[in-house]
Amino acid sequence: MRWDIFCRVIDNFGDIGVCWRLCADLATRGHHVRLWVDDTSALGWMAPGARQGHWPGVQVLDWEQSRDLALLTQMPPADVWVESFGCEIAPEFIAFRAQSTGATGQKGLEFPVWINLEYLSAEAYVERSHGLPSPVMQGPAQGATKHFFYPGFTQRTGGLLRETDLTARMAQFDAAAWLAQQGVARQPAERLISLFCYEPAALPQLLAQLANHSEPTRLMVTVGRASAAVQAAVLDKNRLQPLWNERKALSISYLPSFSQQDFDHLLWACDLNFVRGEDSVIRALWAGKPLVWQIYPQDDAAHHDKLDAFLDQLGAGISLRQFHHAWNGLNQGDLPPLELGPWAQTAQSARARLLQMDDLASQLASFVAKSR
Repeated sequence: MRWDIFCRVIDNFGDIGVCWRLCADLATRGHHVRLWVDDTSALGWMAPGARQGHWPGVQVLDWEQSRDLALLTQMPPADVWVESFGCEIAPEFIAFRAQSTGATGQKGLEFPVWINLEYLSAEAYVERSHGLPSPVMQGPAQGATKHFFYPGFTQRTGGLLRETDLTARMAQFDAAAWLAQQGVARQPAERLISLFCYEPAALPQLLAQLANHSEPTRLMVTVGRASAAVQAAVLDKNRLQPLWNERKALSISYLPSFSQQDFDHLLWACDLNFVRGEDSVIRALWAGKPLVWQIYPQDDAAHHDKLDAFLDQLGAGISLRQFHHAWNGLNQGDLPPLELGPWAQTAQSARARLLQMDDLASQLASFVAKSR
């Protein structure tokens, strides 16, 4: 099938990260995908070669080109439209399709199967809303119907993005060799912890906890906001408490930009993963390692319920739940100690359960096939 997937970038790593993984996943299954996106800059390091057309089956187009009627005339129509995360397809694009097919949006006249791909959540409303129709009441597509499609953690949702070869690639992964390629020489008994975050208020507490731990820790800090936050926290500690890391139990590696594939490798190589946003928490779940999620904050504190629903779905015990609450600022107490053993059991149980579900791309393709 031919897919048009639309993305407007709000969080540079989140929206485009999910959309690109979906595009690449569909392409490996033999589909043809056009990704219309308003900011392609992150693809330069996230998926090298994507913008240049070097990924078989995927074509990246600028959002404004969806208004270019001369260009659209040269393109075969798609079987599926996917509006990601509430972005709305340009009216000119919709009008062109309606005019070129003679569609009126009435039953029997053809628009592509139209999917409204929503954000990931473990909250109960997702099961209620998944697959519901959304009639288009005005504009050139008046009379057509979109359908809500919710990723999720249960059989009554759209599932999670998972490539067909994911478990095979993980089984063949050589962590020591990959770390060596990154210039990281792991010391005996050293714990590796990845850090991908915004600016958590508890970050200085985490650094102090790691510096005071009996086991040595190497913190692998991702580029961008996480790196800036750690550097600022370290400078502050060095100024106020010069001996805070006197034993050198904590060492810090600041990482370069990684492709999505190498970001996965980072998660597979580490003993604990701090992740943020939607795409990375899914990848951390597949890694099967202990994980701590920093959820995207919302002004009305709606993310509190969303975080607790995720922890419920994960089967998180008290310590993991308390750590998440502190890391996400839901309480002002001290950051609890890391308990990697119990957290690992929780992560592996969740992973095993989720692997029994159909993945997102499979469910999308099945839904489209039934809806055509």
